Amino acid sequence: MPRRHMHMTGAAEAPLRAALRELRTTLDVPDGFPAEVLAEAESAARAPRLPDHDATDIPFFTIDPPASADLDQAMHLARRDGGFRVHYAIADVAAFVTPGGAIDAEAHRRVQTLYFPDGKVPLHPAPLSEGAASLLPGQTVPALLWRIDLDTEGRTVTTEVRRALVRSRARLDYEGVQRQIDAGTAEEPTALLKDIGLLREALERERGGISLNVPEQEVIEQDGAYFLEYRAPLPADAWNAQISLLTGMAAADLMTASGTGILRTLPNAPVGAVARLRRCAKALGIDWPHHVSYAEVVRSLDPHNGRHAAFLQECTTLLRGAGYAAFSRGELPSPAVHAAVADEYTHCTAPLRRLVDRYAGELCVAAVAGKPPPEWVTAALDKLPQEMAEGSRRANTVERECVDIVEAVLLRERVGEIFDAFVVEVKERDPAVGTVQLEDPAVVARIDGGGEGLPLGERVRARLTQADPGAAKVLFALA
Repeated sequence: MPRRHMHMTGAAEAPLRAALRELRTTLDVPDGFPAEVLAEAESAARAPRLPDHDATDIPFFTIDPPASADLDQAMHLARRDGGFRVHYAIADVAAFVTPGGAIDAEAHRRVQTLYFPDGKVPLHPAPLSEGAASLLPGQTVPALLWRIDLDTEGRTVTTEVRRALVRSRARLDYEGVQRQIDAGTAEEPTALLKDIGLLREALERERGGISLNVPEQEVIEQDGAYFLEYRAPLPADAWNAQISLLTGMAAADLMTASGTGILRTLPNAPVGAVARLRRCAKALGIDWPHHVSYAEVVRSLDPHNGRHAAFLQECTTLLRGAGYAAFSRGELPSPAVHAAVADEYTHCTAPLRRLVDRYAGELCVAAVAGKPPPEWVTAALDKLPQEMAEGSRRANTVERECVDIVEAVLLRERVGEIFDAFVVEVKERDPAVGTVQLEDPAVVARIDGGGEGLPLGERVRARLTQADPGAAKVLFALA
């Protein structure tokens, strides 16, 4: 599911970059890989464990942002009698990583790639994640090859996954794919992304699921000033995400049928969290009638609209209860369903950037082959949910602190100004302290009522008293 995405432009010595460097130090974020990890990666890149099956005749293509080099997925889409066939190749990280080796140990320490506005801290060394294991065009690489047959409504009919050699023929980006599809010039394997994507979106609505088309935030530095802009996702982004969701749901089905696996779970949102979102909607001038469901209001939003984009960012707070649950002997966890997907689901399509996906892939390959999972997978399964939880907390901290820093930089020249705002949260133990959402810019920050109780859900005039990117804090007081 989506996270808040941010990136920035501007000079290397700009104050924002300096604050982000300090944040890396404060959070003890890894700086480069140990020598033994790099040496093992270089060796593995030269001699991976290759599968017997050759699927290089399938003309795969990738869809990623233009600057991406860690390409986890490649696809080929085709019509078949009675529906569609989805071939989805996922980078086979296990072909390069020796269980218990230096790369494996470092991956368990990092858990997932961390994203900062000015760059990323990768899970695996670049010789693998951006080189030998990446599904780069023209490169023959080992992969986990999914074949999912769909009927005419986009429902899954059969699922298979096996190891295979694959070769991507084309590296596409979202804007290029959207242009081709809109112009009617896309070749069938690309054009079918829209057909299948729309069918899968209809099925998502039918089962009560919801996908958040969260815009990317770009922080632009110009002449010493900072501006925040949103890049709204294209329909092609959502159609591509539906292929990944399809595979994650198919993987969950394989695991539950085999009796051993690890699921991505999310309980239903608590009433208080939804109530907070209603207050945020009010603050941003978004109409949300009481008889309209959360899913319906989200689908009505236009991510090109700045206020709608800000609200979609806030909607990601409903995903914070997500976790991982391992199971064996057929004893499914409770809950087993991911509330936003509205079905059983697992992460398996981004093994270059997320630790758990390597294990999920192995479990699925074993399930299809009718064999027990490898011992290194079952030995790690019990501890994996806690490892992923700790990695997710770290990623959430990075995300939260980055947002705080960016907002502080955006507002640092406006200390003393008064803004229109809505009170969206009040501390239960201290009703004079809470959270406000500004109307413009779309900033969420702490407010101190100065001993006076804050009017929850009401409009207030708020004076900016602090905006310090070094301290990563923005603070308001009642005006």
